[in-house]
Amino acid sequence: MCVINETPEIHFRRTTTLTTKQFIAGLTDFRPGRSKLFATSDDKYLKVHQFGHSQADVTEGAKGIWERLYYDWSDSDRVVITTTDSNVWGGASGYTYTFTRQTNGTTDIDVVIVREGKNFKGQVLGFMLRTIGRFVLEKAFEKFVKAIEARNGAGQFNESAFRIMCNEQCR
Repeated sequence: MCVINETPEIHFRRTTTLTTKQFIAGLTDFRPGRSKLFATSDDKYLKVHQFGHSQADVTEGAKGIWERLYYDWSDSDRVVITTTDSNVWGGASGYTYTFTRQTNGTTDIDVVIVREGKNFKGQVLGFMLRTIGRFVLEKAFEKFVKAIEARNGAGQFNESAFRIMCNEQCR
C-alpha cells in the first residue's frame, strides 16, 4: 500500500484554565472575525447553514481549502466535528475534542484530528500533515487555546459581543 493513502490521525493534549463551557463557546463562535481564533477559518469561506443548542452545520476554510462541518457538542465532555463535504477531505475526516476536568480546576483537552484525502490534493496534504504539518497544527491549536483563554480573562472587553448586544437592544 502506498503511504500517501494512509489516513493521518493526529493527537494533541493541552491543559488549560478554561472550563469546558468556555472552550466550547469559543469553538462554536461562528461570528465574523473567527479567523482571529482559527487560522484555518477565513471569513470569506464562513457560512453557517444551521445553528442549534448543541449542534451546528458550518462551512469554513482558508487558502483554497474548504470543508462543510457538522459540530455536535451535545455531550458536555466531548465535541465531535465531522467533515460532511470538502474540496479535499472525505471519509472519516474531522476532529474530536475530549475534556477532562481536573480537581485543581484545570481542564485537559485531548484532540484527535483525522484527515483523509478524497483526491490527489487531499492525499498530498494528508501526507504533509503526518510529517511536517503536525507541528503547524499543534501550534495553531496552542494559539487557539491561548486566544480563548485571553478572551475569558478578567477585565477583557469583547467588542464583537458588545456590538451584537447593542444592535439587538438598540433596535
